Amino acid sequence: MITTNQFRNGTHIDVDGTIYKIVEFQHVKPGKGGAFVRTKLRRAADGAVIDRTFRAGEKFRPVRTETRRMQYLYQDGTDAHFMDSETYEQVPIPVGTLGDALKWMKDSSDVELLYIDDQPADVQLPSATDLAVSETEPGLRGDTASGGGTKPAVLETGARIMVPLFVDVGDVVRVDTRSGEYVSRA
Repeated sequence: MITTNQFRNGTHIDVDGTIYKIVEFQHVKPGKGGAFVRTKLRRAADGAVIDRTFRAGEKFRPVRTETRRMQYLYQDGTDAHFMDSETYEQVPIPVGTLGDALKWMKDSSDVELLYIDDQPADVQLPSATDLAVSETEPGLRGDTASGGGTKPAVLETGARIMVPLFVDVGDVVRVDTRSGEYVSRA
C-alpha cells in the first residue's frame, strides 16, 4: 500500500477503483484539526483533472506502471497510433487521454509509452524537443537577437507558441514540452 506521505508528482494511484496520476500535491497542517493532503489528479482513462483532498496517512493501492519504447505513427482524429518497433504491433490510444502531448510529437518519432496495469495509457515526453517553424510573421527591420519582444509562430506539428522576433520560417527551435515555451534555437 502507498500512503499520502509517499505521494510524488507523476505517481499513479488507485482511488475507489479509478486510476489517477498525481499532477501536484500539498501537505496541509492546519492549526486546528488533523492534517490533510490537497491534490490535483489526472484520470488515466480520459485525462480529466480533478481536485481531491485526502486525510493524512490514508492508504491507496499502488499501480504497476512500465514504459515501452514505441514509434508514433499518426493521428486519425479520434486515436493516436503507435507501433512497437520489435513486434510491429500497432496500439491505438484515444486522443483525449494524451492531452497536449500530441502537439510536441512528430510522425515517425520514437516515444516512451506508459503502460498502466498492462494497458497503454500515456506518453512520456522528453522535457524539451526540437521542432521546425512552419509559419510566422517576418521580423521587422531593427529586430535583433537582443532586442526582446515576441511574435506567434506555428510549428511543424501544428502547435502555436511565442518566439523571439528574430526567428524565421524554417528555423528549428527547442521547446519546453511541459510549459510549451520557447527555449532556444536548436
